[in-house]
Amino acid sequence: MDDIVVRHRYDATPEQVFDAWLDPKMAPRFAFATPTGQMIVAEIDPRVGGRFNFTDRRPDMGDVAHVGEYEVIERPHRLVFTFAVPQFDPTYTRVTLVFEAVDGGCELTLTHEGVAPEWRDSTPQGWGMILDKLRVVLST
Repeated sequence: MDDIVVRHRYDATPEQVFDAWLDPKMAPRFAFATPTGQMIVAEIDPRVGGRFNFTDRRPDMGDVAHVGEYEVIERPHRLVFTFAVPQFDPTYTRVTLVFEAVDGGCELTLTHEGVAPEWRDSTPQGWGMILDKLRVVLST
């Protein structure tokens, strides 16, 4: 099992970037959404022990659910949640987001722990797509 680390900078405060992950109106616009899919379920229970479910209907795969549970919510510094895509692998992994103020903006460091070898290459690209889309969502 591997740990994947992805970093991204935003022209927004750590509070704004952090809050987007737990906002039921903003999160479905970037979290686990694909360009050709349609977000059909976006459930967020933003508390420690609360769960989330983002289900994207994809023309080539059908409904793909991304699920997990919030383990740590320390606004605006750290967000930790378990994560699984049961359609492909029922194993839950852990994702940690760290938000740091830098030069009038925010640097987000995402660490995905326990990534299976078969997902090692595609995981950084998937998170990169999500973090790029977050930039667009924050600018609108």
